[in-house]
Amino acid sequence: MGDVLSLAMPFFGLIFLGFFCGKLVAYPEEGLKWMNFFIIYVSLPAMMFKLVSAAPVEQLTNWPFVLGTTLSTLLAFVLAFGVGLLSTRDIRMATVQSVAGAYANIGYMGPGLTLAALGPSAIVPTALIFVFDNTLHFTLVPFLMALGSGGQMRVGQTVWFVLKRVLTHPFNIATALGLLAASTHFVAPAPIETMLVFLKNAAAPCALFTLGVTVALRPLKTVPVELPALVGIKLVLHPLIVWLVLSWLGDFGWEWTMTAVLMAALPPALNVFVIANQYKVYVEQASTAILVGTVLSVATVTGLLWLMSNHLLPQRFVWPW
Repeated sequence: MGDVLSLAMPFFGLIFLGFFCGKLVAYPEEGLKWMNFFIIYVSLPAMMFKLVSAAPVEQLTNWPFVLGTTLSTLLAFVLAFGVGLLSTRDIRMATVQSVAGAYANIGYMGPGLTLAALGPSAIVPTALIFVFDNTLHFTLVPFLMALGSGGQMRVGQTVWFVLKRVLTHPFNIATALGLLAASTHFVAPAPIETMLVFLKNAAAPCALFTLGVTVALRPLKTVPVELPALVGIKLVLHPLIVWLVLSWLGDFGWEWTMTAVLMAALPPALNVFVIANQYKVYVEQASTAILVGTVLSVATVTGLLWLMSNHLLPQRFVWPW
């Protein structure tokens, strides 16, 4: 258990350090803009490029794995959407609730934690989940928001918006460049390589600290009645669905399966608040979901890591048929 705590606590410790600093020092939120820019457009893309460019190319086309993990996230999204419709009867609010129940913190927490827990074998599955889960959310949210707006849905405009979001996202661009580098065996000049290593090493600490500060700046005002169900879907049902679906589809190996389960078990992403704020719906509740989900994930993710480290979680569920 000591090894598990040594692995998990630095990640959560950085989040809570940021939260403590955010509560302690009354700096305005505008001060985070350059830090967020550095994380989203510089350090995390550099990390994704480094990870993917070092991976075997043949592993990056594991379409059954992509199908299984993306389908699992879609199922979690649909479950959370059902909870949202039952509680609010509003498609736009239910859409944000769906993201809270299905959009894991795969950017800020995912790569650092999976690599620390499972080693280099987690590089490719982490990258694949990151790209295709993001693509799924970037696609579903605009269409559902347009559907729930009450006006005539402009399909062409929405499709163009989705394509721009997917194709211009810095993480997806970095992944594509990493794939190109891996396929051509590109080796960066020494000065650029050193700079990429610096940026890669800065990504996780900066992202986790900033996540904590961001949550601290959003006061806990309301706890919606549907929150336990949404957090339960995110922290418990989502990883369970991933494990069952991958078991059903085939044998992907211990590292790939556990990477997928661990990525799904992460708390709601900061993008849940970004999406809520973008559409001006469910904003305070989205902030609450991130805060509560992150706090509870200290126990759930640490428990999952303990099960994995002691090989108490089977690689596959044995279906009776």
